[in-house]
Amino acid sequence: MAVKLRLTRMGAKKAPRYRIVAADSRSPRDGRVIDTLGYFNPTAQPAEVHLDAEKALEWLKNGAQPTDTVRTILSQEGVLKRYHEEKKASKK
Repeated sequence: MAVKLRLTRMGAKKAPRYRIVAADSRSPRDGRVIDTLGYFNPTAQPAEVHLDAEKALEWLKNGAQPTDTVRTILSQEGVLKRYHEEKKASKK
């Protein structure tokens, strides 16, 4: 089973809110999810992001692949940097 870290759309019409989730890559965008990692509100000024960094790091370690948008969010939150540092330290 290929796991992706991606966004699922919530909220009303023309007022999107997104949840950051871990889901099977074969399931639909708003379909069944494995785990919820946080949320993203692009309509707030500035955009509001709440992310459980520990959960995201665990999923990355287990091989989950983030989508482009989620990769950007993880990078801005510093999760990807931490992941790469831990990966580099474990190789030594």
